[in-house]
Amino acid sequence: MKLDPQVNAILLAIEAAGKPPVDKLSVDAARDLVETGYAQMNCTVKAVFSIENRTIHTSWGELPIRIYRPSGKDSLPVLLFIHGGGWVLFNLDAYDSVCTHLCDEAGCIVVSVDYRRSPEYRFPSALDDCMDAVHWVVDNARSIGGDPENIIVSGDSAGGNLAATVALRLRNEEGPKMAGQVLIYPVTNYFEPPTPSMKKFADGYSLTYEAMKWFWSHYLENISDAKHPYVSPLKADDLSHLPDALVIVSGFDPLRDEGIDYASRLVKEGCNVTLSEYGDMIHGFLSYLGYIDRANIAITEICTWLREKFGIS
Repeated sequence: MKLDPQVNAILLAIEAAGKPPVDKLSVDAARDLVETGYAQMNCTVKAVFSIENRTIHTSWGELPIRIYRPSGKDSLPVLLFIHGGGWVLFNLDAYDSVCTHLCDEAGCIVVSVDYRRSPEYRFPSALDDCMDAVHWVVDNARSIGGDPENIIVSGDSAGGNLAATVALRLRNEEGPKMAGQVLIYPVTNYFEPPTPSMKKFADGYSLTYEAMKWFWSHYLENISDAKHPYVSPLKADDLSHLPDALVIVSGFDPLRDEGIDYASRLVKEGCNVTLSEYGDMIHGFLSYLGYIDRANIAITEICTWLREKFGIS
């Protein structure tokens, strides 16, 4: 399959801009570079009933969240959304477009989590924050118009990694039951040894092999943690009894194979999985709403799946 023409035009524009890759920059410089660009991506923010910024109390301090509501009704399903960025980049603002689309089209409350980022806070800080957010949603769902028994966890890229590990940890700790998990081009394994897709798409397709090395170096304090299932869920001994999953992968993505491998493991261990491959897309394409037509198609697919799992007709 060929690269989508709209994607190819974006890659050519990025190349022509001549900006340095993130792995050649300091963390602060990388954040300035990519977050300025992503602010421009929010040209397609949808109007929803309400958007509210809150902070929730955790053992370490106050954790910011953003709550998107599709209506003033009560007992609405809730989607916990965990943003990507290699555990290092992005924040709530970068995902307003994605979250408002999910809120509007799926008809659910979306709670977006501004977890602590690396390298200031390394593993397991981000995961702990996401776990705290899940428990807060369960305990406080009714106060925001939500249903505490109808919650799905989701995320893209590193956020997909955190969503997968939240689901795994909730199972292991006999925590609240999730109605599903949405993993969008997720990180499921350490980058070494590289998969065939990591080698084939190592450079030239937005996310690079060198960038993944850079992200991992900031996320992990100790390389031995790479084998931990809460870091690399593909390394977990047991993936049974996990929530139903929608796994989205991109054809021109270094992370393609590990996403497919994770979906395959889930299926083999008895989980109900929908694997959807956008063969002509690159990593991160969902954030290009308004620029890439296929991003809107993917949002619709995700929201259709969510409505089915939420029981919304």
